[in-house]
Amino acid sequence: MSTPVLAAGNHFIRPSLFAEAVRTAAGDAPLDIRELQFPWPHTPFGPVGEVIEASGSEDEMIEALQGVEICVTEHGPLTERILAHCPDLKLFCTSRGGPVNANLHAATRHGVAVCNAPGRNATATAEHTLTLLLAAARGVGDTHTDLRRGTWRGDYYDYDNCGIEIDGATVGLIGFGAIGSRVAKVLTAMGAHVLVHDPYVRPEALAGIAEQVTLDDLLRRSRIVSLHARVTDETKGMIGRAQIAAMPRGSVLVNCARGALLDYDAACDALESGQLAGAGFDVFPEEPLPAGSRLLTVPGVVLTPHIAGGSQEVAHKAARIVAEEVGRYLRGEPLTHCANPEVLDRRTATAD
Repeated sequence: MSTPVLAAGNHFIRPSLFAEAVRTAAGDAPLDIRELQFPWPHTPFGPVGEVIEASGSEDEMIEALQGVEICVTEHGPLTERILAHCPDLKLFCTSRGGPVNANLHAATRHGVAVCNAPGRNATATAEHTLTLLLAAARGVGDTHTDLRRGTWRGDYYDYDNCGIEIDGATVGLIGFGAIGSRVAKVLTAMGAHVLVHDPYVRPEALAGIAEQVTLDDLLRRSRIVSLHARVTDETKGMIGRAQIAAMPRGSVLVNCARGALLDYDAACDALESGQLAGAGFDVFPEEPLPAGSRLLTVPGVVLTPHIAGGSQEVAHKAARIVAEEVGRYLRGEPLTHCANPEVLDRRTATAD
């Protein structure tokens, strides 16, 4: 008998890509794969029911999940209402770094295992961070804009307008996970002295790469600061007016992590005053960026529309990670990235 699977993709990780990855991971196991297309990123994701980052609607998911045992998706929602109407669902795999589009507590109550895909975009995000870091350090944003407007600004060669080199610079990374550690290795290879503030990092992980310091020490010593922390109650708004003021005048600030980590009004004030010589931002407090945002006119900033984690390789990697969980599930093996393993423990106890 075939196992019913829903491949709920979008324009980044297409349903067919999910389906192909699942078939490969499942081997000879018979599958009945249905495909569903969501509109992201052409239509921004947002709240659906009680989950905060999802695409599509509860009604679409309820209809598509009828009789389905396994769902693989990127932004498809999993809410209390969906779970209540889809009793056959047993495994929900979201190809996100965290299961932000799933109501984990409700899934646990309904006996649905939820898996995610940590590290799926670590390489892409690290590379994009370096792109913005280098561009902000050398004033690429403003010089590019001026040249496109037909203005050759030779005064950017003035000493006070020149950018800074990475070789010999002190660069501070706030967070040393899968992304921050990759950024650190490249910066070290380029000749930077890398400081890290991360209360959870193991000292041995920093050996030969970076120096662990307090946040105050990092801000005081770093000419370039890049954010790589997760958003928690402790980290929300962790870089504000006081923290930016503690950095050396003419510093560079980069954020490819989450908009909630940074006070952007304070960053704009610092760019206008010269406290920050440059900044590179891929994430924002409100997305899409509002038309009247100060970030669109403030000098020295390089902006990208939350695309740091977007590469063709990420799409394939993310699909493969969740598909491998499907393969493990079908073979009765332990799941590697299950966010609510108590569901699996409960199933095992019931089987015994």
